Amino acid sequence: MLRKIVTIDQDKCDGCGLCVPSCAEGAIKMINGKAVLAADNLCDGLGACLGECPRDAIRIEERDTDAFDEAAVEKHLAAMGRPAPVHQHAPQAPAAAHHHGSGGGCPGSRAMSFAPPQAAAVAATAAGSQQSQLGQWPVQLHLVSTTAPYFQGADLLITADCVPVAYAGYHEDFLKGKAVVMGCPKLDDNNFYIQKLTELFSKSDVKSITVLKMEVPCCGGIGMAARQALAASGKDIPYNEVTIGIKGDIKG
Repeated sequence: MLRKIVTIDQDKCDGCGLCVPSCAEGAIKMINGKAVLAADNLCDGLGACLGECPRDAIRIEERDTDAFDEAAVEKHLAAMGRPAPVHQHAPQAPAAAHHHGSGGGCPGSRAMSFAPPQAAAVAATAAGSQQSQLGQWPVQLHLVSTTAPYFQGADLLITADCVPVAYAGYHEDFLKGKAVVMGCPKLDDNNFYIQKLTELFSKSDVKSITVLKMEVPCCGGIGMAARQALAASGKDIPYNEVTIGIKGDIKG
């Protein structure tokens, strides 16, 4: 059938491997130091991998090939020990999250805004510990409502899940005064992240975007999702990416 599919220019590919984890279907693999499609029927043609290629070696073309096969993807990922991705029917944030303060749905996903209590902050400082700078709930991208009030006029921090564990000063150096969403591009469907962030950027007047990601290649997908979502939203929002080393240092 004639459809859109990823093609990889072998002359341009330098084998960095950044595109591999950005493909939720596992359609790209490394062979002899080059990125290649494992099978045409594993590629959905949406191009989540495009933004992670520093050599511009990946593009979308339209050609006659096998149809995208979700069953084949599930079998392929199972063999790799990876969970199957959620495609275009990915679950949206629970309906309860759209009714700020409502009692329906899972209490853990109900949208809440709050400020760190000043008394607790003083006591924490006196005791030599740090006070949490979290000012909202929930924080996971799968759970937040894109119309939650804490996103309006906010500086948004998009955090890869491992960052707060690796970087000791996360709360004071990055989270303080910001709204936050978190996710893992290796374990989740990056196409869903792109859709959710596009909706968030479009529906709220976010003032700035900071992406915190780990130095490992699989973490690059969260920055790619944010960049693609920002472009899709059509908004001009100041954007910055910060990479955290696995030993807790700031790489840039």
